[in-house]
Amino acid sequence: MERKHFLKTAALVSLAPALFLAACKEAGKKEAAHAKQQTYTCPMHPQIVQDKPGTCPICGMDLVPFDKNNKDASLTLGENQVALANITTMVVGSGALSNFKQLNGRLATDPEKTAVISSRVPGRVEALYVKEVGVKVNKGQPLYKIYSEQLASLQQEYLLAVAQVKQFPEDARFRQIEQAARQKLTLYDQQEAQINQLVQSGKVNPYVVYPATVSGVVSEISITEGQYVAEGGAVMRLEGYQQLWVEADVYPAEASALQVGQSVKVLVSGWENEPQQMTIQFINPALQTGSLLMQLRGTIPNPGNRWQPGQQANILLPVKSKGDVMSLPVDAVIRDGKGAHVWIEKSHGKFEPRRIKTGMENFDAVEITEGLQEGDTVVVTGAYLLYSEYILKKGADPMAGM
Repeated sequence: MERKHFLKTAALVSLAPALFLAACKEAGKKEAAHAKQQTYTCPMHPQIVQDKPGTCPICGMDLVPFDKNNKDASLTLGENQVALANITTMVVGSGALSNFKQLNGRLATDPEKTAVISSRVPGRVEALYVKEVGVKVNKGQPLYKIYSEQLASLQQEYLLAVAQVKQFPEDARFRQIEQAARQKLTLYDQQEAQINQLVQSGKVNPYVVYPATVSGVVSEISITEGQYVAEGGAVMRLEGYQQLWVEADVYPAEASALQVGQSVKVLVSGWENEPQQMTIQFINPALQTGSLLMQLRGTIPNPGNRWQPGQQANILLPVKSKGDVMSLPVDAVIRDGKGAHVWIEKSHGKFEPRRIKTGMENFDAVEITEGLQEGDTVVVTGAYLLYSEYILKKGADPMAGM
């Protein structure tokens, strides 16, 4: 009996190493299988992780595979990838930074560039050569033709005065009458050439063609063909857009920081990348009717008439400034619920994220108060693409462990 028990024990002892080795191999296989198991995450929400394809329960995007065992905090990109992502960098340094307050404004027609064309003589409009608003006209271009009985009478009076002077050349009184009649025609906008032509032909011409006195765009037409117009009656309005007003609304409490002659920056809607400098020329001392707002005004040039009255514009008022700060373009800083970070180029094509703290900020730049040193090479364009690429490759927020 004892012998049999001894043999069983010996057999178990001899099999133990083999069983242990088999168990280790099985555990290794399970660990390898677990390590090789593919995981998936959402590019927009890296906290969503699962071991099979699907869609994100938050935004509905398709999940993408990633390597959860890659613990390297940096990204390495080839030259082609850097070029395609339009990644550019800058070396951080110190400089001045100003903060601005934004005022809502608009472009308006400059009255100094507006002209009203009025009739110099009473009569009937025979022809209107410009019949639509928005048409650009040049100085000297014919605008309308008018039939004037009064002008015909003055021409006839002048021809009689000329005939009397010819018949009695020594009579000073006839010469005075002729000069007075000629002066009347001049006051009715008859040019020297037209008066001389009248004398040569000896025929009355009651039709007068009036040209544009200035160049501009027709903004209003007050008459139609066949209509009778009085002397001095408005015919049309011409506006010049080569210079525009900029009007902005401002609260009385803010107006105390403004003064005539102060220089401000103007951003026209759609042309924000081309800021214009403007000098404040007028601040209305009274509130606008029905509001608690005052109004400031200045002018900006309008080369090529690329802007139109009524277009939105923003005025940036300098509020405060610092003389020696470290700043970056706004697009270089990535913000999320955990704070802000930037991407540093450690070596050619190798980038890594770095947590920072920000301070004063304007529309173009942001102050960096902590996290960077002068001489660091920071990504200024393409930072968001690096952020997305990190999540796609590693399946985690680059700032998760910081």
